[in-house]
Amino acid sequence: MRTRTTCTAGMAIAVLLVGALQARAQQADPWAKEMAAFENQDRADPAIGGVVFVGSSSIRLWDLHASFPGLAALNRGFGGSQMIDSVDHVDRLVLRHKPHTVVVYAGDNDLAAGKTPRQVADDFKAFVARVRAALPATRIAYIGVKPSIQRWALIARVRETNALIREYCAGDDRVGFIDVDGPMLGWDEQPRKDLFVADGLHLSPKGYALWTALVQPFVEGPRE
Repeated sequence: MRTRTTCTAGMAIAVLLVGALQARAQQADPWAKEMAAFENQDRADPAIGGVVFVGSSSIRLWDLHASFPGLAALNRGFGGSQMIDSVDHVDRLVLRHKPHTVVVYAGDNDLAAGKTPRQVADDFKAFVARVRAALPATRIAYIGVKPSIQRWALIARVRETNALIREYCAGDDRVGFIDVDGPMLGWDEQPRKDLFVADGLHLSPKGYALWTALVQPFVEGPRE
């Protein structure tokens, strides 16, 4: 009886340990599933040397091939992510593809989660540093944090974030800032409803058409 009890207790402890390890692994990398999916895609098509779009759901939901026909564009957006997540996974998201250009959209979720504009700007600087260390010739464009209907209460922090990142980009001719704030506002200085789907956060086809027009000069412009 004692042996059976000891064995049962040991099995229970083992199950708890396995569960704890699994929970810890998930905490260590909450994006493991997304990264594994990207790696499977990379094995099928390594996609070397084009333009990588990286960031949160505004990137993930963008039909890049329809928006930029003829451009070797790779979508590495993962919904719900923050700027720091692209820093942490830059090797798998960007560096392995050796792109000549990277387009980044992140910061929206960061501010909603309570991060400061300075934290978002510093995370973007860290992203640039990681890319620049491995790919010094690669151009990087940051799409400014968008004004949205759902998160309009954050607009002051959105604009402070954009101002910090714009100032940083101005000091490097291989890093560009793409402003979407002004173009996404209507005559009343509020976000245009036609640029968003029903949730007031994600972009509608018209929203993506506007972004495409703003981003196109950077990704299809002359390169050294």
